[in-house]
Amino acid sequence: MRILVIGGGGREHAVVWALKKSEKVKEVFCAPGNAGIAQLAECVPIAVNKFDELVQFAKDAAIDLVFVGPDDPLAEGIVDAFEAHQIPVYGPNKAAAEIEGSKIFMKNLLKKYNIPTAKYETFTDYEKASAYLREQAIPIVIKADGLAAGKGVTVAYSMEEAERALREAMVDKVFGEAGNQIVIEEFLEGQEMSILAFVDGETVRAMVPAQDHKPVYDNDKGPNTGGMGTYTPLPHIPQSIVDESITNIIIPTAKAMVSEGRPFRGVLFAGLMITKDGPKTIEFNARMGDPETQVVLPRLETELIDIVLASLNGRLDQLDIVWKDEAAVCVIVASEGYPASYPKGRVISGLEAAEAQGALVFHAGTAEKDGSIVTNGGRVLGVVGRGRDIAEARARAYEAVSVIHFDGMHSRTDIAAKALKGL
Repeated sequence: MRILVIGGGGREHAVVWALKKSEKVKEVFCAPGNAGIAQLAECVPIAVNKFDELVQFAKDAAIDLVFVGPDDPLAEGIVDAFEAHQIPVYGPNKAAAEIEGSKIFMKNLLKKYNIPTAKYETFTDYEKASAYLREQAIPIVIKADGLAAGKGVTVAYSMEEAERALREAMVDKVFGEAGNQIVIEEFLEGQEMSILAFVDGETVRAMVPAQDHKPVYDNDKGPNTGGMGTYTPLPHIPQSIVDESITNIIIPTAKAMVSEGRPFRGVLFAGLMITKDGPKTIEFNARMGDPETQVVLPRLETELIDIVLASLNGRLDQLDIVWKDEAAVCVIVASEGYPASYPKGRVISGLEAAEAQGALVFHAGTAEKDGSIVTNGGRVLGVVGRGRDIAEARARAYEAVSVIHFDGMHSRTDIAAKALKGL
């Protein structure tokens, strides 16, 4: 098979890596890709939102299957564009992708079908939102309705911080149109958990759970990012809680989408909080998580291409999906300044040394310049260590990070520490 992967980050690097494992996959292309992906696939310089160009490339290159990575093109209807030309494509169509594209749609869906989530109110008027906010308890959560590259959510620990987040979203428009509507949501306390699931209509096949680290600094300090690291499994969270999350949240959501005439096919990502009252939904994403994908796919024993083909052929319910009994820890290496403005073009060294130690190094924001790999984004690399347990995988991840260098590089030092403390 000839496969086109859409995207150019760490998630897409992990997807390309997983697809390439199969003998069924003859050749992989990636648009636009990055310097790491270029070592495994042929990168095509087409942006993810250039649907006409991507469709034409797929026709010209005789592509058998398209795998869509990022959220923006899904929300904008890239799957519909390929399907209109009878090109097999894996991911939800525009109507189904609204579960991520609009937080208000998602919250209203959960309320309608009695799926556990935080209490909330939605607003389009800044003055009304501000008046409501001043009556709420702190901490509180402010969410821009639309897509904001993982940065449209503020957990405010003071009224001043909450009011600033509201003003930035609705008045200053720091997230553009994504902030035209906002959600003010009850703060949920507990452990976070991410469960990704392969979904085809009402068929749900959950992946192994993971835990993300959003704030940029150790001990969950500083502004939220797209994710500074992940790990799997979660030894401090009972399997019964995982099962409850799948039974009470993910499966009912898939069924709700079918009932709404928006059947979901692709990867549905549930961001959950395990509260004293049980698991509750923080968010849903309509694609694989980044950097959750970088730890989940290395544990996948079944070939990814087989799962995708089973979904496209309506046979997902018949496939036995097998997972490796091991741990994986991903540490994100970021540019200084991220998640605000950051420099680009800094030469990265030590990549070969890290891989020689057995680490998987997934490129997120990299480019090739004058024969060197250089930084080209806020999150630059996802360094994954694997082992028999979290402690071993974590040690291997940080050993690999220690041999990588570029000017101003930053990473958290406490990824997966919660799992060790919880044991």
